[in-house]
Amino acid sequence: MNTMKTLKYIFLLVFVAGTFYACFDDEALYELNDDGPTLVGFRDGSTALGAVADGNEYSYTVPVKVFGPGLRDVKSTVTATVVVDESSTAIEGTHFRLDNPTVTLDPNNNLLGVFPITVLTEGIEAPLAEAPVAVLRFETVSGAAGVLPSGKTIAITLNYGCFSNLAGTYSLVVTRYDYTGSVTTYPAIEDEIEATGIGEYHTSSVGHYIPGGAGYLGVGYEGFWFTDVCNVLTVPLQNLADYYSNEVSGTALGSVDRETGVITLYYQITFAAGIRTYESVYTPVP
Repeated sequence: MNTMKTLKYIFLLVFVAGTFYACFDDEALYELNDDGPTLVGFRDGSTALGAVADGNEYSYTVPVKVFGPGLRDVKSTVTATVVVDESSTAIEGTHFRLDNPTVTLDPNNNLLGVFPITVLTEGIEAPLAEAPVAVLRFETVSGAAGVLPSGKTIAITLNYGCFSNLAGTYSLVVTRYDYTGSVTTYPAIEDEIEATGIGEYHTSSVGHYIPGGAGYLGVGYEGFWFTDVCNVLTVPLQNLADYYSNEVSGTALGSVDRETGVITLYYQITFAAGIRTYESVYTPVP
């Protein structure tokens, strides 16, 4: 389903993988100036890292390089030490950890490397009012003569997402609000919700269409996709059963009761004659 795949990729790029922003201003200046220093610095000026606040630790690396007019003259390894800048709003030991503050760059690898950082989630309750930012900089350099630490920092935004675990078997009660004005509540059926990604799920039925029942659609997917972002559930625009041209889309934000596990979703299905709106209540089956 193209719409859902697009949403998933956006979610992963923005919440889990992060977005990189290259900074070339100072680097370009040094490389164009033959008299400038040779520096160790982060490749990017800022980036974003994502983690689900589930108590686990998430390991990432950020690119590091030696650059400047004397780059070709560096023939031995360079060891640089990273420190947390005073402007950092992320707290070391609470939001992140630097397991090894040093990085070694080898001429045999074009003086390129990566610096590890671990995002911590223990005790973090997402969503946070404001994402903390870890600001790092290089303080000391040893090894090759004439190589200095860059004064440029990297700002690492730490985006925390909520833990989501909605997959399972549910007793589903659907109420249909028809374009004719009639309201129908259908008998409870069993519905299986499957996890298809980070905070992304797929049901086994949609609307009043029951797999194998009178309203069976006769195609591969009978259900629909929805997402969970910190207990806020959304039904994105998609085709009915990922097959028909009828559109399925949310009409209001859904929710999940974390104490009872009851899920409520609101969506509509378009038809040539009009729109049918649905309220689906999923109660966990013990």
